[in-house]
Amino acid sequence: MIRRMTVGMFCLALSAAALTQPVRAADAPGPSVLVTLTPLRSGSLPHVVVAYGTIEPSNTGGRAMMAAESGVIGTVYVRVGQRVAAGARLVQILPSPQSAAAYHQARSSLQVARALVRSTRKLYSLHLATNEQLAAAEKSQLDALANLAALRATGAGGPQVLRAPFASVVTTLTALTGTIVSTGSPVLTLVSPDHLVLAAGVVPSQAFSMAVGDSAVVQATGSDDWVHAHVAMSGAASIPNTGLVPVQIALPAGKFIPGQVARARITTAQVKGLLVPHAALLVNERGAPYVVQAVEGIAHKVPVRVLDEYDDQDVISGALDPRAAVVLAGDYQLENGMHIRIARPGEPGTTP
Repeated sequence: MIRRMTVGMFCLALSAAALTQPVRAADAPGPSVLVTLTPLRSGSLPHVVVAYGTIEPSNTGGRAMMAAESGVIGTVYVRVGQRVAAGARLVQILPSPQSAAAYHQARSSLQVARALVRSTRKLYSLHLATNEQLAAAEKSQLDALANLAALRATGAGGPQVLRAPFASVVTTLTALTGTIVSTGSPVLTLVSPDHLVLAAGVVPSQAFSMAVGDSAVVQATGSDDWVHAHVAMSGAASIPNTGLVPVQIALPAGKFIPGQVARARITTAQVKGLLVPHAALLVNERGAPYVVQAVEGIAHKVPVRVLDEYDDQDVISGALDPRAAVVLAGDYQLENGMHIRIARPGEPGTTP
């Protein structure tokens, strides 16, 4: 007996067959969203710490020039900010009245000591003076010579000129013509332009990831150029008045001048994960980040964790399909299960 398939049986069979077939965007009913895609790829991004500070001399790049003896400032040959060559004249220091008097007394004492030595030697040759007397006279002459030499070295014998010990820049000038200075008083400060550092500060949580030798790029305020440098010192304690941990970045010669304000981008590590453009990252109503992947033409929202970011790229992790592309434009319109259409280049409403 042949049974005829009723209309209801035919519809039931058709529905069963449909359930066994995969759903594709072209077969599924309902609206679709036009999007652009970007591939998901593995890689790494640098972890960058940004620090701000001022260009200063390194520990070996500065020199304070001081008065060796009390005196009066005579001629000042330089100005603040001036670049000077090695051996150039900086400041003339005239002896003070007290220093001049001490110098003349030392000269007189030396003359007396020399005369005493001559007379004692003559008496000694006539057996009228002892060895001890001759030795005492000679010691008196040596002491007078040493005293006079010390006064000459300190400039008591005449004008003293301070000269630059190396090619440098004058950063401070504390003495003016006619100023009285005492022994050890600072007169000016020199900085070598070839030994500069960026003295900056970072928050303690960032300081833990830094180490001496980390690569960096430095940009002076008002400049478009980034200069390659490296970390020379990473502090281990915060400064009380700022709460920041000090860091010094060694700079190449001839690229900066003392006193400039600059910022540094310090690379402390490479963070590995999945790389996506920053534009592909979205945030839900709870503030949690996610991306939308296109799986066989169907939108899938995938929660992710942002491990780091650099420029316009993010490195993320999550339960992502490594073979599926990520929606780059149009993703804010998508919900789970929505059908998508891939935009062709130049199509209206898409990004280039």
